[in-house]
Amino acid sequence: MTVPPQCTRLIKRRRYGFDLRSTTLFFVFLAVVLIVLGLAARVAADTVERRPAWVFVLVVTGVAGWLGLRRRIRVTGVARRAAAALDEAAREAAEELEAPPVPRRRGAAAEVVVDYDALTPEEFEEAIAALCEREGCSGVEVVGGAGDLGADVVAATPDGRRVVIQCKQYGETHRVGSQDLQRFGGTCFTVHEADVAVLVSTSDFTAPALEYAEQCGIVCVDRETLEAWTDGTGPRPWDAAPDLGAAGCETAGAGS
Repeated sequence: MTVPPQCTRLIKRRRYGFDLRSTTLFFVFLAVVLIVLGLAARVAADTVERRPAWVFVLVVTGVAGWLGLRRRIRVTGVARRAAAALDEAAREAAEELEAPPVPRRRGAAAEVVVDYDALTPEEFEEAIAALCEREGCSGVEVVGGAGDLGADVVAATPDGRRVVIQCKQYGETHRVGSQDLQRFGGTCFTVHEADVAVLVSTSDFTAPALEYAEQCGIVCVDRETLEAWTDGTGPRPWDAAPDLGAAGCETAGAGS
């Protein structure tokens, strides 16, 4: 009788080995580190005990170095941002230079609303003088006052003509009459030697006053014309001056 062979079960067991060499090296290295740290601590303690000033200097130096490093980093960031801003400004300036120039209308830079009613008579004369300066007049003077003989502002136009201006700061219901024009017409050309005589008012003119002014060659600037002159949309008074002069005023005065 044949006996069947018995099956043997092979069981693989995991073996955990113990490496004595590696363990010894680890503990040796740990001991060396502890010895070094202990020696460093002992040296530091001896230094603090014997020379505390050195420790203070070292601490201050370290703190100063740390703060300097932080400040340097911060300054570097600020410098980087400033450089970026300068680069942007240079780019915008280059674009402005490359753009074609836009012609500006006369008086566009002076489009400011002026409340002439709120000014004193002296301030009103100063405002008219400022308008003359804005238009390129030279030798602008405010000469109004006692004994001015009708001249409040005198100036020379850009083309060299002498302008004599009388200022009448009246209310809306107080229009400039012919008597005002006659008093001004009697001195503006003969006494003040005006090439252009102008009467500026914050109100209107009566019909006889306008008739007399037309005969004399006096330019009448009413409130509406003054506002147009102020904002640059109207003509300058001397641009509308007729070429009559003193002879016209003498003729008109004789007929009145």
